[in-house]
Amino acid sequence: MLVKNWIGAAVVALLCLVIIPAAQAQAQYMGSESCFNCHPTEFNDWKVSGHPYKLVPVDDASVRPIPLPSGIRFNDVTYVIGGYKWKSRYVDTEGYIITTVFSEEDGSAIPGMNQYNNFTGEWSNYHAGELNKPYNCGSCHTTGWVADEDWETDGTLEDNQDGLPGMHGTFEFGGIHCEECHGPGNTMAVDDSAAACGSCHFRGDIATIPASGGFIRHHEQYNEQLASPHQNFRCVTCHNPHKRAEFSIVRTCSDCHPSQAASYAMTSMGAVGVTCEDCHMPYASKSAQALGPYKGDVRTHLFSINSAKNGEMFTEGGGFVLLDAEGQGAVTLDFACMDCHPNRNMNWLAKNAKDFHDQDAGGKTAPVYATGSKPSDFRGSRKNGG
Repeated sequence: MLVKNWIGAAVVALLCLVIIPAAQAQAQYMGSESCFNCHPTEFNDWKVSGHPYKLVPVDDASVRPIPLPSGIRFNDVTYVIGGYKWKSRYVDTEGYIITTVFSEEDGSAIPGMNQYNNFTGEWSNYHAGELNKPYNCGSCHTTGWVADEDWETDGTLEDNQDGLPGMHGTFEFGGIHCEECHGPGNTMAVDDSAAACGSCHFRGDIATIPASGGFIRHHEQYNEQLASPHQNFRCVTCHNPHKRAEFSIVRTCSDCHPSQAASYAMTSMGAVGVTCEDCHMPYASKSAQALGPYKGDVRTHLFSINSAKNGEMFTEGGGFVLLDAEGQGAVTLDFACMDCHPNRNMNWLAKNAKDFHDQDAGGKTAPVYATGSKPSDFRGSRKNGG
């Protein structure tokens, strides 16, 4: 009996030695190409989205249509940040973000002019002239990022990508690959909550919506959604997350608001092709460069419109979006309307916003987009009124 027990224990131990390493191996990162055989459609959609290109090794970047800052050559660069849609920034051979460029004529240093903006073809400043600007954005720009939390004191470069001191962490792959959202290997863990997307598409305190220079700052879609009528929605309610944003819509406004859509379709604005998102999701956010006085380069996810002629969108000083007592924000008429009506003032816009969805049809349905709030009803934070 004792012998049998010993043999049984030995067999269990051997099985554990085999099974546990196998399970551990299954959890290792395999790369997005390993997903292609079973998920070719999703892979191809992801491949042409912006997610894989948040951080690109220089060898790949050098064969893409990405320009170089003045006086910088590809052998001065290890990675390019972005370069897909809005902008590109550059990481030097020590892993620091390039903040100073050089004259092509005499080689003199030029602080800034280190960010290329795709929509305008212009260069602008990003932390101009700042010395040793580290790359620490990997949690949302890479797959499998492990931050170097003690970089100031650890005395080693083992936890710096490629042994570069300016890289304050390590990663498996540059860019957001399948396994960043689904888990490594074949785990296929799927969290389709808005909070999962919000782990990258947020900024600062999610109870606020930071702003700067007259625009909402970029990658704040989760902050905005929480301050919108869609605060209980999942992002995947409207978006296919594998596709680039403009091709990702799986549910339109009319699917949930059929009566408003039907009424609006009979108006002159509907007839000429002005869409729901043109007014309810204007380009009130800015990632790279503003394209006009009330036009950034990223659509807002606030959805509501404050139709008051004296409506204010931002707090005093412009640091945050104004939120009302229920924590709701709204775009003002200058953002919602002036891209198409740049020669009109707020009085005219407010007058014509009344019953906008059905003004031509003569209906009396109240516009669902209008908050009906006065500027005094708004505050800066859903937490403490800041």
